[in-house]
Amino acid sequence: MADQTVLHISDSEFLSTIKEAGKPVLLDFYADWCGPCQMVAPILEELAGEYQDKIIIAKMNIDENRQTPSEYGVMSIPTVVVLAYEDDQVVVKAKQVGFAGKEGLVAIIEKALA
Repeated sequence: MADQTVLHISDSEFLSTIKEAGKPVLLDFYADWCGPCQMVAPILEELAGEYQDKIIIAKMNIDENRQTPSEYGVMSIPTVVVLAYEDDQVVVKAKQVGFAGKEGLVAIIEKALA
Protein backbone atom coordinates (compact mmCIF):
# COMPACT_ATOMS: atom_id res chain seq x y z
CA MET A 1 0.00 0.00 0.00
CA ALA A 2 1.35 3.40 -0.94
CA ASP A 3 1.90 6.02 1.71
CA GLN A 4 -1.07 8.26 2.34
CA THR A 5 -0.76 11.69 0.81
CA VAL A 6 -1.88 14.96 2.32
CA LEU A 7 -5.43 15.88 1.27
CA HIS A 8 -6.23 19.41 0.12
CA ILE A 9 -9.76 20.31 1.19
CA SER A 10 -12.06 23.30 0.81
CA ASP A 11 -14.80 24.82 2.94
CA SER A 12 -17.39 22.84 0.97
CA GLU A 13 -15.58 19.53 1.59
CA PHE A 14 -14.71 20.18 5.23
CA LEU A 15 -17.67 18.60 7.05
CA SER A 16 -17.94 15.53 4.83
CA THR A 17 -14.18 14.93 5.10
CA ILE A 18 -14.30 14.97 8.91
CA LYS A 19 -17.53 12.94 9.10
CA GLU A 20 -16.40 10.25 6.68
CA ALA A 21 -12.79 9.95 7.88
CA GLY A 22 -13.45 7.30 10.51
CA LYS A 23 -10.40 8.58 12.40
CA PRO A 24 -9.03 11.96 13.51
CA VAL A 25 -8.09 14.53 10.87
CA LEU A 26 -5.10 16.84 11.32
CA LEU A 27 -5.98 20.00 9.38
CA ASP A 28 -3.21 22.46 8.51
CA PHE A 29 -4.45 25.99 7.80
CA TYR A 30 -1.89 27.61 5.49
CA ALA A 31 -1.24 30.11 2.70
CA ASP A 32 1.13 29.84 -0.26
CA TRP A 33 2.92 33.07 0.73
CA CYS A 34 3.62 31.92 4.31
CA GLY A 35 7.25 30.89 4.90
CA PRO A 36 6.65 28.84 8.06
CA CYS A 37 3.74 27.10 6.28
CA GLN A 38 6.14 26.03 3.54
CA MET A 39 8.42 24.55 6.22
CA VAL A 40 5.51 22.51 7.63
CA ALA A 41 4.53 20.97 4.27
CA PRO A 42 7.30 18.34 3.94
CA ILE A 43 6.86 17.36 7.60
CA LEU A 44 3.15 16.76 7.00
CA GLU A 45 3.96 14.59 3.96
CA GLU A 46 6.29 12.51 6.13
CA LEU A 47 3.74 12.21 8.96
CA ALA A 48 0.99 11.23 6.51
CA GLY A 49 2.98 8.08 5.77
CA GLU A 50 3.99 7.40 9.37
CA TYR A 51 0.45 7.78 10.76
CA GLN A 52 -1.56 6.56 7.77
CA ASP A 53 -3.46 3.97 9.81
CA LYS A 54 -4.24 6.34 12.69
CA ILE A 55 -4.95 9.82 11.30
CA ILE A 56 -5.72 11.66 8.07
CA ILE A 57 -3.62 14.72 7.29
CA ALA A 58 -5.24 17.54 5.33
CA LYS A 59 -4.48 21.13 4.35
CA MET A 60 -6.72 24.14 3.76
CA ASN A 61 -5.62 27.32 2.02
CA ILE A 62 -6.97 30.25 4.06
CA ASP A 63 -6.84 32.62 1.08
CA GLU A 64 -9.21 30.39 -0.90
CA ASN A 65 -11.37 29.24 2.02
CA ARG A 66 -12.63 31.77 4.56
CA GLN A 67 -15.47 30.04 6.40
CA THR A 68 -13.71 27.14 8.13
CA PRO A 69 -10.66 29.11 9.37
CA SER A 70 -13.05 31.70 10.81
CA GLU A 71 -15.14 29.02 12.56
CA TYR A 72 -12.03 27.59 14.22
CA GLY A 73 -10.55 30.91 15.31
CA VAL A 74 -7.54 30.83 13.01
CA MET A 75 -5.86 34.20 13.57
CA SER A 76 -2.35 33.35 12.36
CA ILE A 77 -0.74 30.66 10.26
CA PRO A 78 0.38 28.00 10.29
CA THR A 79 -2.32 26.69 12.60
CA VAL A 80 -2.81 22.95 12.91
CA VAL A 81 -5.98 21.51 14.41
CA VAL A 82 -6.74 17.84 15.05
CA LEU A 83 -10.45 17.19 14.62
CA ALA A 84 -12.71 14.20 15.07
CA TYR A 85 -16.38 13.55 14.44
CA GLU A 86 -18.02 12.46 17.70
CA ASP A 87 -21.63 12.55 18.86
CA ASP A 88 -22.78 14.12 15.59
CA GLN A 89 -20.39 17.06 15.80
CA VAL A 90 -16.85 18.09 14.94
CA VAL A 91 -14.67 18.09 18.06
CA VAL A 92 -11.27 19.80 18.41
CA LYS A 93 -8.86 17.25 19.92
CA ALA A 94 -5.71 19.42 19.77
CA LYS A 95 -4.52 22.75 18.34
CA GLN A 96 -1.09 24.23 17.61
CA VAL A 97 -0.51 27.79 16.43
CA GLY A 98 2.81 28.58 14.77
CA PHE A 99 5.60 26.39 13.45
CA ALA A 100 6.24 23.56 15.91
CA GLY A 101 8.57 21.33 13.92
CA LYS A 102 8.11 17.60 13.56
CA GLU A 103 8.34 17.02 17.32
CA GLY A 104 5.53 19.49 18.01
CA LEU A 105 3.30 17.96 15.35
CA VAL A 106 3.94 14.44 16.62
CA ALA A 107 3.08 15.67 20.13
CA ILE A 108 -0.34 17.01 19.11
CA ILE A 109 -1.09 13.89 17.07
CA GLU A 110 -0.22 11.69 20.03
CA LYS A 111 -2.31 13.90 22.33
CA ALA A 112 -5.29 13.61 20.00
CA LEU A 113 -4.91 9.84 19.70
CA ALA A 114 -4.57 9.29 23.47
